[in-house]
Amino acid sequence: MLGKKRPTNKHLPKGLEILYEDESLIVVDKPAGLLSVATPTNKTQTAYCFLTDYVRKGYSKSRNRLFIVHRIDQWTSGVLVFAKSEEIKLRLQAHWKETEKKYLAVVHGRLHQKEGIITSYLAENKAFVVYSTNDPAKGKLSRTAYKVLKETPLFSLLEITLLTGRKNQIRVHFADKGHPVVGDRKYGKAADKFKRLALHSKSISFRHPVTGRQLTLQAKPPAYFRCLLADNPD
Repeated sequence: MLGKKRPTNKHLPKGLEILYEDESLIVVDKPAGLLSVATPTNKTQTAYCFLTDYVRKGYSKSRNRLFIVHRIDQWTSGVLVFAKSEEIKLRLQAHWKETEKKYLAVVHGRLHQKEGIITSYLAENKAFVVYSTNDPAKGKLSRTAYKVLKETPLFSLLEITLLTGRKNQIRVHFADKGHPVVGDRKYGKAADKFKRLALHSKSISFRHPVTGRQLTLQAKPPAYFRCLLADNPD
């Protein structure tokens, strides 16, 4: 069943849009700022909680629930997939390496090489900061393919394909190249004045775990990207 439109009810907050739903899974366009899942300091204001309420239709005693397939960062917008049973979750995760995941990012500056693959081993320190290392014993192999779609005097718009899926992979790889993602205060410029991270989960393509049909779900880039790429961004 393709693309149910978002119902006009109280169970979904503004900005959280359903891209696809059937008996097995639900795929949404998550707005920037909304957590995918709970953290120690925020257990309720998450996409997972809002969608659980949605599938329960507000009835707290309902046995309906969702299962987490993957996550995207709080300040990354775009496509996010949840399963409606543990079996479907496990089927999707078993083939997750075969799932094509594309992102859009606006980065500082202009890249000399307009297309390529960034490769490094990524590790995480005790402060939960991810970094690149050349030592395979310390980190996990991480590969990010990219292509420049548009350039302005200040920024470049990139289409990115994740060849591996490590924590903060895109953000670290482009910071390593000297072209951090706009709005990234963790890995980018400390004085970056832009209001949010310019990273968007553009599309996910995978075989349906029940029907075997190829699904490609896409989320439109936020208006924020258009503002950044205007001739004179605010």
